[in-house]
Amino acid sequence: MYGYQLRSEFEERTGSTWPLNIGQVYTTLDRLERDGLALKDGDDGEGHVFYRITTAGKAEVSQWFADPVVATNPPRNELAIKLSLAMTLDSVDVEKLLQAQRTASMRNLQTYTRQRREATKFDSNDSHDVAWILVLDSLVFAAEAEIRWLDHCEGWLRKHRFRTSKNPAVHAAKALNDSKEVTR
Repeated sequence: MYGYQLRSEFEERTGSTWPLNIGQVYTTLDRLERDGLALKDGDDGEGHVFYRITTAGKAEVSQWFADPVVATNPPRNELAIKLSLAMTLDSVDVEKLLQAQRTASMRNLQTYTRQRREATKFDSNDSHDVAWILVLDSLVFAAEAEIRWLDHCEGWLRKHRFRTSKNPAVHAAKALNDSKEVTR
């Protein structure tokens, strides 16, 4: 296959959940060729260079599937970074940030759940369909975990009565709003 075909296969097999940049595909193919894991195998006369996996490449792929994924360094989590930075800034209303994120996370959870329901309407043993369902399961579980974490953060902040903003104007507005809620 040539790079564009490989990209299309990857995206089809993963439900286009993680789109690939075509430039990155070709950079990776060059690196695989350099390392003896793939080699150029002719072209189609229209500028498309075909690549073929080598014996060493097949061994590498087999080892990759056999080895468990070990997260030695935590993956970069933009939400955790955003929240940790927000906690240190006077001008950020952390409760508002948490609420906005919860709304977006719930929307994602609903979308993934709906997509999964649609994907399982038809009893299919096609490996591409099953792969897509498993990807959706992963996305559903991740969205659920994110919502639980947001609930935990909000609960922890309330329990410890941590001021989510050091800005007095934010506290005054919140106190006024809270007093209105109590009188209702």
